[in-house]
Amino acid sequence: MDLTTTYLGLKLRSPLVPSSATPLSEDIDNIKRMEDAGAAAIVLHSLFEEQLVQEKFELHHHLTYGTESFAESLTYFPEPETFHVGPELYLEHICKAKESVAIPVIASLNGYTSGGWVEYAQLMQQAGADAIELNIYYVPTDPNMTGAEVEQNYINILRDVKAEVTIPVAIKLSPFFSNMANMAKRLDYAGADGLVLFNRFYQPDIDLENLEVYPHLVLSSPNDTRLPMRWIAILYGRIGADLAATSGIQRGSDAIKMLMAGAKVTQLCSVLLRHGIEHIRAIEQDILHWMEEHEYESVQQMQGSMSQINCPDESAFERAQYMKAIQSYKPKHALPR
Repeated sequence: MDLTTTYLGLKLRSPLVPSSATPLSEDIDNIKRMEDAGAAAIVLHSLFEEQLVQEKFELHHHLTYGTESFAESLTYFPEPETFHVGPELYLEHICKAKESVAIPVIASLNGYTSGGWVEYAQLMQQAGADAIELNIYYVPTDPNMTGAEVEQNYINILRDVKAEVTIPVAIKLSPFFSNMANMAKRLDYAGADGLVLFNRFYQPDIDLENLEVYPHLVLSSPNDTRLPMRWIAILYGRIGADLAATSGIQRGSDAIKMLMAGAKVTQLCSVLLRHGIEHIRAIEQDILHWMEEHEYESVQQMQGSMSQINCPDESAFERAQYMKAIQSYKPKHALPR
């Protein structure tokens, strides 16, 4: 049976790819273990816009400190190696990862504004990254910002990054757009090579004892696959960009559903944190067993087979299915009259 797939122009041995959300990729030995366990590619942990902005601020401070006192010091600049400018550690990590494994290494750039930080995409390419996943993690809180302005910001960031590199660029999105289908089409038109659906926003909680707001991390479950699966099924065949599924993929059956909806790859995070890196092999075996049992010869054969355009009842992904779900629900206990 043939598990190979293509994603962002890269030929992969299977559709199983550890995602940028897992911190496991921060360690080179873990990346080697992922390859040994069957990972088809690696999406590295993210380099954040805030890190790059902070480094530029610190550089400016070092280069200008004291110049207001001595005019001649304006002509003096310290040697670049004196200050560790730029994301050297991240770029070195890309180089080491490429030297250590044969599978593709996808760098992750995480930000939310359009600015000079996107220039680091070029440095990622120079370091050897096979592609870039642009992770736009943005919660708009300005009541004066319109939905159109939010959407245009995504387009601008994508175009800025694409202008810096020649390697493929995927964009990881949240589902919170007034018309997800239109947004996907616009990003496809702006040059996105892939769409990763969806980013899960970590919701804050309140500590009632200390009266503090703190981040509350909840690992995803198979129930979280429903939203990305629905939109992958709707978008499949309607845009040119490759579709990647993320959120809630824990078992081989979860990955199979995503592939049938139209995903080229399925990204893994929570399952690796729960069960360990070696669980990639178990998911692959689940897929192979299901394919053998149902007489599928390849992943390509199942990709998109249950998408909206290939489904006999296209309304299954729309409002009609919602009505059926509500009407079919039966409470365990009879409600009082």
